[in-house]
Amino acid sequence: MAEAPPTAEGWFVLHDFRTIDWAAWQSRPERDRTRAIDAATEYLEAAQDEAGETAVFTVTGDEADLLLLHLRPTLDGIERAERQFNRTPFGQLTAQSTSFVSVTEVGGYTSQAYFAEDESVDPGLKRYMESKLYPSLPEDAYVAFYPMGKRRDPEANWYTTPFEERAEMMAEHGETGKGYAGTVTQYVTSAFGLDDWEWGVTLFSTEATALKRIVYEMRFDEATAKYGEFGPFYVGRRSPVSDLGAYMAGEAVPVEEAGEDDADGAEHPVRESLDEADVYAGQPHGEDVHAVALYSEAPLDALREEVEGLASNFEAYDTHVSTAVYRPHETGSNAVVSLWDTQSAAETAAGFLGELPETVGKPGDAPDGWG
Repeated sequence: MAEAPPTAEGWFVLHDFRTIDWAAWQSRPERDRTRAIDAATEYLEAAQDEAGETAVFTVTGDEADLLLLHLRPTLDGIERAERQFNRTPFGQLTAQSTSFVSVTEVGGYTSQAYFAEDESVDPGLKRYMESKLYPSLPEDAYVAFYPMGKRRDPEANWYTTPFEERAEMMAEHGETGKGYAGTVTQYVTSAFGLDDWEWGVTLFSTEATALKRIVYEMRFDEATAKYGEFGPFYVGRRSPVSDLGAYMAGEAVPVEEAGEDDADGAEHPVRESLDEADVYAGQPHGEDVHAVALYSEAPLDALREEVEGLASNFEAYDTHVSTAVYRPHETGSNAVVSLWDTQSAAETAAGFLGELPETVGKPGDAPDGWG
C-alpha cells in the first residue's frame, strides 16, 4: 500500500455561490430594496467581527452572481454563517447555484519537517505553515476558484504511486508556484469526506491575467499533466461590503475611481513612499513599495545575522526589494525594514520577520528614538 503523507487541518471554509433573482429584485418597491441592502450589509459587516472572516466577490459569467467566502474555526460555524445569510431579506432573493465545503490543510509532501514530533521544527517554517492553516483573506482584487482531484486510472493512479515520486512531483509543482510569489496567493483546502472533489483551489491576484498564466503553466507540471482532474472554474473580483447597493444598481464596483497608474481599473492598495512613512533613517527616495517595519532590542550583531539569513531566502522572489537592519536616530530599538513590490508578498514576509528575537510593538509602531 502506498504511503499517505501526514496532514494538519485548520479552519473550515465555505465557498457559497449565489445567483440573484433579478426579476424579483426589480419588482420590489424602492423601500424594500433599500431595506434588503441595509440588512445584507449589516450582516456582512457583523460577520467580520466573529471568529473567522467573510468576504464578498462579484462573479463574472453565468455560473453565479456573487461568491460569499466564509472562514470559521468549526464546521458548525460556516453552516451558521450560511444560514444567517439565508435569513436576510437580500438572501431570500438569491439562490445557491453551487457551494464547496472544505478545510485548510498543510501536507507532508514538501514540508515533512513541520510534522516532526520533537522541538526541532524551524520557527519560521512553523509560522508559515500556520499562516496556511489559519489564513487571512488577501485584499487582492481578483479571485479564481476551482475544485480538483487526482486520477485513479489503472495506468495513472496517484494513490498507488510511491511516496517519493509523488513528493518529487509536488516539489516541481511548488517551484512553478514560487514564480508567482507576490502576485498570486494560493489557498489549497481539503474536501476529503466533505464535498464531491478532493481539494479546492482559491487563487487571489493583483492581476486578472496572472490567474490564467499560473494555471496554464502548472498544467505542464507532471503532477497536473498526468494526474490532475478539474471541476468548473469560477472567476471574479473582491467587492467591498459597502458597495453592494452600487452592484445591484448596475454601477461600477468598486465605486472608487481607478488611479492614474491603474490602467486595468483594479483597486490596488494605496502605497506610501518611504519618505512619507518616515519609519527609519536612511530610507531610499521615490520608491513605490510596501514596507514591513518592526523593532528589536536584540544585540545589533545577532540581529543582523538573523536578518541576513532571512534576506538570503527572500532573494529567491522577484518581488523582494531589500531587507536590512537600521540603527535608531539616537537611542532605542534597532529597526528591521523589509521592502516588497506587492502587499501580499510583504504580508507573507511579516510572518517570518515576526519570529526575530526580542521584537517590540507591532509592525509600523516606532518606539522612542525613531522618526
